[in-house]
Amino acid sequence: MCGIVGYVGNRECAPILVDGLRRLEYRGYDSAGLAVHDGQRIHVVRAVGKLRMLEEALVGSPLLGTTGIGHTRWATHGRVSETNAHPHVAGEIAVIHNGIIENHLPLRARLVKAGAKIVSDTDTEIIAHLVDAQCRQGHSLEAAVRLALKEVEGAYAIAVIRQSEPQKVVVAKNASPLVLGLGEGESFCGSDIPAVLPYTRRVIIMEDGQMAVLTSDGIRVTTLDGTPVEPAVKTIDWSPAMAEKSGFKHFMLKEIHEQPRAIEDTLRGRLDRENGDIVPEEIGLSPELATSIERVVLLACGTSHHAAMVGRYYIESLARLPTVVELASEFRNREAVIGPNDLVIAISQSGETLDTLMAAKIAKQRGAKLLALVNVMGSAIARAADAELYTRAGPEIGVASTKCFTAQIAGLLMLAIYLGKRRGTLGKERAEALVEGLAHLPQQMRDVLTGTRQLVLSLARRYMDARDVLFLGRGTSYPIALEGALKLKEISYIHAEGYAAGEMKHGPIALIDPNVPVVVLVPRDEHRDKSMSNLQEAKARGGRILAVATEGDEEARSLSDELVEIPAALSELLPFLLVIPLQLFAYYVADLKGTDVDQPRNLAKTVTVE
Repeated sequence: MCGIVGYVGNRECAPILVDGLRRLEYRGYDSAGLAVHDGQRIHVVRAVGKLRMLEEALVGSPLLGTTGIGHTRWATHGRVSETNAHPHVAGEIAVIHNGIIENHLPLRARLVKAGAKIVSDTDTEIIAHLVDAQCRQGHSLEAAVRLALKEVEGAYAIAVIRQSEPQKVVVAKNASPLVLGLGEGESFCGSDIPAVLPYTRRVIIMEDGQMAVLTSDGIRVTTLDGTPVEPAVKTIDWSPAMAEKSGFKHFMLKEIHEQPRAIEDTLRGRLDRENGDIVPEEIGLSPELATSIERVVLLACGTSHHAAMVGRYYIESLARLPTVVELASEFRNREAVIGPNDLVIAISQSGETLDTLMAAKIAKQRGAKLLALVNVMGSAIARAADAELYTRAGPEIGVASTKCFTAQIAGLLMLAIYLGKRRGTLGKERAEALVEGLAHLPQQMRDVLTGTRQLVLSLARRYMDARDVLFLGRGTSYPIALEGALKLKEISYIHAEGYAAGEMKHGPIALIDPNVPVVVLVPRDEHRDKSMSNLQEAKARGGRILAVATEGDEEARSLSDELVEIPAALSELLPFLLVIPLQLFAYYVADLKGTDVDQPRNLAKTVTVE
């Protein structure tokens, strides 16, 4: 989820590019860089860290010119370093890229064999070499980009400049966002509208499979095969603050809606649909380790702990491995028994959570193999681990985690499939069904978002004044109930508790009365009938029942006061669909109550203190 910008016109472009990157820094802040054409040559300045580090570098090495491209990076391939920062250069080509090239490894091997000197660990540099190779065969920049992209598989939004073709930027898009801005005597591009909004309100939202040539005279859009396109030009009336949130009122709401994209990126290049498997090189564990481990220990805090609880179900069910979920803050303060046959998985959005980091280091000291499941490449937990499995949710600005949670459970499900296949505990048909289900999951998540948000908003209005709310679930729905309760209490300050539905009769059922809404998760899975019994127990005590059930469940509808429906899915995929209405409910209640949704009181995004 990197940020890209481009400019061609009559003004000095470096200040415009830096300003655009500043407005896109929420998309990535590992490193940043510019490539500017001065009319004779392309000059590049890059820096590791937040954008201010690039600004400081530009003071010592100013870039002059009226054509250029800029990038702020969120690392997905290659550690955080100046070498891996964009723009990437090959010959007379400079490229910036947002997305993931799935076939970068075979392309890299072919290019190296042909004599290319590839200096970074990124997938992006491959594009620069492919375009340069086509230019050296006599093709124009536009033709070279078109031919190079025929060899590329995956997601990309790219912007390319060439030394021998000044006053031109070529861009192309597939499955990553790209916006074009039309000015007077100048043209712009950016990952999101905020990058161009200070300079023009007339924009073109590019579609997948399109490319465009930007010059000072205007913008020409075609398909990748060269067919001219007459794009729709929109006039944007958002404020700059709203533009950063893509028109959403808060970052949290934007990030809830980004979950299908986050899952697509986390799965991209990792699913072997032909063989019903997970690509071994992408999972972080060797087949030998997968077959030798005797136990899995999951370490996490907060929302990541709920993801770990879902992961335990996956690993025990699919890989038949004993699995323990530990609160990292408790694990590090007791004499936990850990040994060399254990695989310890440290789960953290930031990769910097102090309790998780310290617990992971203790486990490693005691001989366990350590796998980091994190969202930030090169973070402390990733550096401490023996192997890494990165989620690709992109930066998450809202303190209450949403897209990083679902990306984590996607990573854990892929890991469980990988382990099960190698340990012989996961049959061919079930593995194929799971992999195919994962491939279709992002669209199902989009369907839930569009199909439930208005209903959930109306429920939020109805129950926003509740003092207490209970959430019930069984199986993988239990940690989702915990997560739903955590989201509500985090941002609305309503007292909310999640319980395993079967535990209600052991005490919590005493809390239920007509003033207590009870959210019951009853999707069609192996636990559905028992969960329905718990629903009826709560209803008999006068609780207001808000059920989340599978489409067409008429029994759930008849026994509930309110019903939210999700699509039918394999039981392993239900957590992804169930959590969305709960996230939306928490968001809408908090927004209606007027709390600070993105920065709730007393909370921080990354907990690096004890």
